[in-house]
Amino acid sequence: MNVNAPERAAETVVDAWVDPRCPWAWTASRWLLEVEQVRPVRTRLHVMSLSVLNQGREVPEKYRTAMVEGWASVRVCVAAEQRHGPDALRALYVAMATRIHHHRAGLGRDMILAALADAGLPADLADAADTTAHDEALLTSHHAGMDPVGSEVGTPVIHLAGPAGERVAFFGPVMSPAPRGEAAGRLWDGILALAGTDGFFELKRTRDRDARVD
Repeated sequence: MNVNAPERAAETVVDAWVDPRCPWAWTASRWLLEVEQVRPVRTRLHVMSLSVLNQGREVPEKYRTAMVEGWASVRVCVAAEQRHGPDALRALYVAMATRIHHHRAGLGRDMILAALADAGLPADLADAADTTAHDEALLTSHHAGMDPVGSEVGTPVIHLAGPAGERVAFFGPVMSPAPRGEAAGRLWDGILALAGTDGFFELKRTRDRDARVD
């Protein structure tokens, strides 16, 4: 044992619930992956669904088509995780979100097939888009992430350790664009401080810009 070696900080695990079609979730995920480069943090991605979240709600007309089309990508994400594990989900989510938000590829089968190829996953996973075979697992994942933060939120949602080691759930952070490098780390430090404050619930202001992906 090298007594002179510096101690490494314990790794913190943050769980993030995302839907590939949400630009705010995509921005938050890019931030978390940046945080991994500057802090001892490991991000675990999980699937939530805006289509599930908004069932029965009044939504603007322009979102209704996306609510229907949005089932396909999250079903395929769940199928990929079940067959190939969490690393496959992470790779597929990044591939899908990149194509949706950067290449404007839409939510259809062509996007899904291209994203599966980008992630090195078999093309037959795309067939999960058109079945309900994985819906039970999708709903379980969705509610595991969303129920602890209540009904009046969307995505992203993150869960991390609280002051007594318990898991604390937050909606957010909602930001645009995602900070990079040490700026990403400083935001993470602030999130940890909020999670460690007993009784903290909300800090918010009105958005004055759309989500910006980079």
